[in-house]
Amino acid sequence: MVMTKTGFRRLVLGLVACAAVWSGTLGVRGQQPTIRREELETDRDSFTFAPTTAGPDTSILEASYSFIDNRLGPEAHSFPEVLLRRGWGEKVELRLGVNYEAGGPGTVSGSEFGGEDIETEDESRILYGTKVETTEQDGWLPRSAVILQGYTPVSGPSNKSTLVCGQAWGWRFAGGWEWTTAMRYGTGFEETDAFSQWAPSSVIKVPVGARWNVHAEYFGIFSTGKEIPLNIQYGSCGGHVLATEDLEIGLRVGWGLNETTPAFFSNVGVGWRY
Repeated sequence: MVMTKTGFRRLVLGLVACAAVWSGTLGVRGQQPTIRREELETDRDSFTFAPTTAGPDTSILEASYSFIDNRLGPEAHSFPEVLLRRGWGEKVELRLGVNYEAGGPGTVSGSEFGGEDIETEDESRILYGTKVETTEQDGWLPRSAVILQGYTPVSGPSNKSTLVCGQAWGWRFAGGWEWTTAMRYGTGFEETDAFSQWAPSSVIKVPVGARWNVHAEYFGIFSTGKEIPLNIQYGSCGGHVLATEDLEIGLRVGWGLNETTPAFFSNVGVGWRY
């Protein structure tokens, strides 16, 4: 079979067109094109939870360890504070976690608020829930999200499940600065008494270079309907580094602002997006 000049020209043009389509679909040398992902935002980076979800078909696995130096009673240890966040569409994520607390009472992890044991007994529990983005930032209208989370003990003195709901609002400014504030409500039990807990918090995050971020935060835990009311208030600071686009390593430290708050806490943890 002899190919004419016209046939050869058509063959070359066809191969060029196929190569263009192949390159646009698969990238150079058959690789997937590089797609810029949103910056990783974990809930463990501060007590105030992020007003964003994991993203569609994306998971974020978080884990941390907290040490709390109680003024009265034994020191507290909380670990592994595992939280798995799985994106379900653009605006919704499902949440599942597990934790163990040893020693004295107290919590400084936002994901653990409302599930902690008020008594000084060792306890482990699972958490489950969802987060839903409610608005996107538009001028002074903040991006926001609501969270609904439950806790069920699996070992320890308590056999009562508790519930937490909350709302976070966040603004991002020029230069990458962020201000996020949140309010949570949670149920609580102490022996046979039921009471309510409230946790306001606010954090300012400032980027330092391309991978580092530092923050300063206030958060408190208060109660209503409890015989001896809770009045816990912390000032804290910390930061994280993005070891990769999808791996965050962070440290937080804080100090009690009144005599009814533990004197000091530290929290170290990681977040991995996949």
